[in-house]
Amino acid sequence: MIKSDFHIHSKYSPDSLLSIDSLIRRCIGKGLGLIAITDHNAIQGALEAREISPFPVIVGEEVTTADGELTGLFLKELVPRGLTAQETVKIIKAQGGLVSVPHPFDTFRRNVISESALSEIIMDVDIIEGFNARNTLNSANNKAKTLALEHSKPITSVTDSHTSYELGRCYTELPIDLSKDITPHALLESLSNAHLHENKVTPMIHICLLYTSPSPRD
Repeated sequence: MIKSDFHIHSKYSPDSLLSIDSLIRRCIGKGLGLIAITDHNAIQGALEAREISPFPVIVGEEVTTADGELTGLFLKELVPRGLTAQETVKIIKAQGGLVSVPHPFDTFRRNVISESALSEIIMDVDIIEGFNARNTLNSANNKAKTLALEHSKPITSVTDSHTSYELGRCYTELPIDLSKDITPHALLESLSNAHLHENKVTPMIHICLLYTSPSPRD
């Protein structure tokens, strides 16, 4: 079984200071064997990490759509921000990527995808974050799991890490063979037998980042 995390940010997100080297070292120390780096509207960090990491790194992006955030996994190119959720899904799928819904129903975040937009794209969604360690209320995670169950979507447990402290605190344990190429199909297949390890971080982490993060980038 492989420990994995499919929602991690690096210094290429405006609200993270985590260098690629530090990120990879911390993941190794925490026993993670498969990750996705999903910076806000950027894939440079994931591309850099893939070149130096001893374990597989999936190129991802947390995309700011006109309807709220969506995550693309297994990307080949940057997905432009500001499009509708439906347009964003089409671009991710055209790259052979997977669509994951990050932290749905967390009302304390500004860029959560609207429920109306989510209902329009739900048939094309591949993964739903059933547990996000940064969700303030347990009810948000529980509602996400219910949605996934209603629509037969696999779920993940993710840290949504913006700091090294958060890495490895929760993870998705997968029965996946790392000696073979990690493909979208292989990931979805392994998620059907995944085991979620859940461990929330303190909500204070959001406040701390307000005083340590650089100015937002476009």
